[in-house]
Amino acid sequence: MGLFSAHSPGSDDPLLRPVFKWQARTRRLVWILTWMLLFRPTPPPLHNWRCFLLRLFGAKLGKINFVYPSAKVWAPWLLETGDLVTLGRGAEIYNPGGAVLGHRTIISQDAYLCGATHDYQTPEFTYVTKPIRTEPQVWICARAIVLPGVHCKAGSVLGAGSVATRNMEEWTVYAGNPAVAVRQRTRFEMPGQKPGKPKE
Repeated sequence: MGLFSAHSPGSDDPLLRPVFKWQARTRRLVWILTWMLLFRPTPPPLHNWRCFLLRLFGAKLGKINFVYPSAKVWAPWLLETGDLVTLGRGAEIYNPGGAVLGHRTIISQDAYLCGATHDYQTPEFTYVTKPIRTEPQVWICARAIVLPGVHCKAGSVLGAGSVATRNMEEWTVYAGNPAVAVRQRTRFEMPGQKPGKPKE
């Protein structure tokens, strides 16, 4: 058995075959080391520095983003954000299928965006990736979870500790597990936008 992993591409057991090729694993390793040494230890106000590191690894970020030191992005090269996007303390973006976060999206403390799952109906336990997207002015509250493939439409809110298993409709507040619509959210105008028509 190897020192680091028992995975082998030629294994007869599908659970012992690696999901990702060595190039992808190497890229992830370099990013993890960068996150540990240059990203995580930085003071909270250094948002621009952390955004620089994310861009260095291929992230397409808007003009101003607020990314806190303990926020985690699984693959920066598969992340795209608009302007004034916030990744709060402990927020995690697991985005092997890609993640697009619209303008003024807020991902609060310890929230988790999960962009992959497994097909438990197959003996291979097949790894399945799906993109996650938020439109402008979405709020994912503290410790909430967004599951693979969910589309959070403009102005939608996912309450604290809730789990979004389906798309969330515009200007609607969701809560629970699985999350259901509980009330409407007031539409409001932001700079450079018309009421009820968030900028894409």
